[in-house]
Amino acid sequence: MILERYRPVIADWADFAAAAARPEPTVLRVRTGRIAPDVLRDRLAAQGFRLRRLEGMPAFFQVEEGPHPVSVTLEHWLGLFYVQQASTGVAAPLLGAEPGERVLDLCAAPGGKTTHVADLMEDRGCLVAADVSESRIRGLLGNVYRLGHANLLVVAGDGREFPEGARFDRVLVDAPCSGEGTLRRRRGRPPHQSASFRGYVTRVQEELLRKAIRLTRPGGTTLYVTCTFAPEENEAIVDRVLRDEPVDLDPLTLPVPHAPGLTAFEDLRFDPRLEGAARIYPHHLDSGGLFLARLRRMEREGESPSDGSGPEEALWRRPPSVFPGDDLDPAEAEDLASRARQSLESDFGIGADDLKPLRPIVRGGRLWLHALEEWPLEGWPRGSWRPISVGFRSVEFDSRGRPRPTNDLLQWAGAAVRRGVLDVDEDALLGLLGRDALPLPDADVRGPVALRFRGEVVGRGWATREGLRSEVPKARASDLENVVRTEGAGGPVPGPSGGAPSSREEGS
Repeated sequence: MILERYRPVIADWADFAAAAARPEPTVLRVRTGRIAPDVLRDRLAAQGFRLRRLEGMPAFFQVEEGPHPVSVTLEHWLGLFYVQQASTGVAAPLLGAEPGERVLDLCAAPGGKTTHVADLMEDRGCLVAADVSESRIRGLLGNVYRLGHANLLVVAGDGREFPEGARFDRVLVDAPCSGEGTLRRRRGRPPHQSASFRGYVTRVQEELLRKAIRLTRPGGTTLYVTCTFAPEENEAIVDRVLRDEPVDLDPLTLPVPHAPGLTAFEDLRFDPRLEGAARIYPHHLDSGGLFLARLRRMEREGESPSDGSGPEEALWRRPPSVFPGDDLDPAEAEDLASRARQSLESDFGIGADDLKPLRPIVRGGRLWLHALEEWPLEGWPRGSWRPISVGFRSVEFDSRGRPRPTNDLLQWAGAAVRRGVLDVDEDALLGLLGRDALPLPDADVRGPVALRFRGEVVGRGWATREGLRSEVPKARASDLENVVRTEGAGGPVPGPSGGAPSSREEGS
């Protein structure tokens, strides 16, 4: 679509056009469950980065200057922050998810808003992250594991066919759209979309929003979000839903600059309540575009009450010790979990208190740890929907049945790893990541060890009489090697300060 069509409804058109034509600055969100914003800012400042806190957006900083891309730092590799568009950081706080609640993200990948919600939930409660795209789910999982979120249940399937029955306190619909709000990635040119695509995507958007409303408990919240300016995909969708669904529009109050929703556009007229929606344009936050509408679910006549006494409450159950679809006996699963706990304590000093509130679940002969006290899987009918993961993979067992903590667990545990730690310098780590074997600094060390670099546990190694080897997966080893070489080189890097998001970052 042509941007000029929006000139009549954007009062500060000159500012909009100027911002749309500029490159977008790099912004990061601090993973507050693992590090305080001021601490991360100081750590990056010591490396030559200059950050500016974004007003009205706690834990968000804009990278104003830096010696190299901020995504090529140890702090990013460790999951202490996420590179994310400023505009998209508005969504999660408006959803309002609280620790311990039941929350659904119906279009989650690659996970920027999802992991932001998880952080605001303090990794407590159940956050179901759903997506239809297998390739995008891989990106979602990479971000979930890197950031260390333990309260996420990741599932695959088309959101329009999401199993009904169990209901959620809050549902986020970050709907697929024409993407006009991402125009700064293309030097101010919005993506070209055919008329057939626009017809298709509006049908999908409406179906997703109606499904989300059915999945929201009475009194709960549904947040509809797109990254486009098109009223046909924004106000028009919500307008149709307001006519016949049991919802009311909850007027938004944002702590950042924005414009109200539209009640009219060209020959279209919308429900007057839509003035309470919000539009974020590129010049508001020097970021991308976003539309948000928050709906409050009302109670239908004859519907189950919202006090937790309805039949759908029985669909929420405590996760079992064995992942659905795995044929392992529960007694065997308990044995694996017990052996893993003993090994973590004796070999690495990671005690039961360090692992709270994580719970074990076995899948494929491996132990996963998660923070869910309940999930809705037991009541879902068999079909196209399938669970992918819960929490993160934590302990593997070698060919002799010996427990071996994963890189994800060791990085999550961090300072709680008190034994079996080997400190390595830059040269030693680069050699290990290049698959070299290094002489052991301690001749008595054998078996799995935690590799510590600059005071941070960065992964797992293996010590034998022949020497020490890295067991960081090759793809992750390549990322870490790039971090070590870039930080060690020093000096400015040409191009935009802060750098672009990596392939696993959201950016929208």
